Amino acid sequence: MAHEKNHDYHILAPSIYPFIGAVGAFIMLYGAVLWMHESGPWMFLLGLLVVLYTMFGWWRETILENKAGDHTPVVKIGLRYGFILFIMSEVMFFSAWFWTFFKHAIYPMGPQSPAVDGVWPPVGIEVFDPWHLPLINTLILLCSGAAATWAHHALVHEDNRKDIKNGLLLAILLGALFTVFQLYEYSHAAFGFGGNIYGATFFMATGFHGVHVFIGTIFLLVCLLRVHAGHFTAENHVGFEAAAWYWHFVDVVWLFLFASIYIWGA
Repeated sequence: MAHEKNHDYHILAPSIYPFIGAVGAFIMLYGAVLWMHESGPWMFLLGLLVVLYTMFGWWRETILENKAGDHTPVVKIGLRYGFILFIMSEVMFFSAWFWTFFKHAIYPMGPQSPAVDGVWPPVGIEVFDPWHLPLINTLILLCSGAAATWAHHALVHEDNRKDIKNGLLLAILLGALFTVFQLYEYSHAAFGFGGNIYGATFFMATGFHGVHVFIGTIFLLVCLLRVHAGHFTAENHVGFEAAAWYWHFVDVVWLFLFASIYIWGA
């Protein structure tokens, strides 16, 4: 009786995953540096596998905690606040790339600037036409976000498992199609990553967004598998909610990228 739980909080058991994740992230970072110095991608891939293992194991424990009833209303609030803080950190991350792009676009002069006579984009850079493939990708991503919202509405307001599955499946397929089109766009770029500030900021901003689309697609796929496994109810769906928030964040970032880099920056 002395150890009986008489509160709504969840006291976590000791876990090795934070340490494993930190080691994996360090190996991945160090491997990326070696890869850039033409030493091969193997150490980077090893670190990536460790990070993926950590994500799988850690999130599996979170799902088991939920099934065991440890996610009380108070704990759910904490999970939501934690994910909101994570998204805020992502906002600041992308703000850095937008700041870099606008800084060099508005003030393209200085001893370190490759722009000639204050010209932006730099002379010799042939930019993408925003009203072709970039516009198509914008519509694809917006439709994917609408499909995720459809699935969320079907879960919370209708408890329609069929519509949840169809909405998630459509969102996943459109997210994957976005990634394919972006890779196709990259393969036809008339400028490279190195040698000019335009290419560097373009590929860093849109490339990191592409990584987020890929990760968000995995989030939605995991949600779809959990729906097939009978998880999530109208009252208990924090994992689904977090994936939907992340996906809408990806949508909004792309709208800013499309408006600033593809349209205004061109």
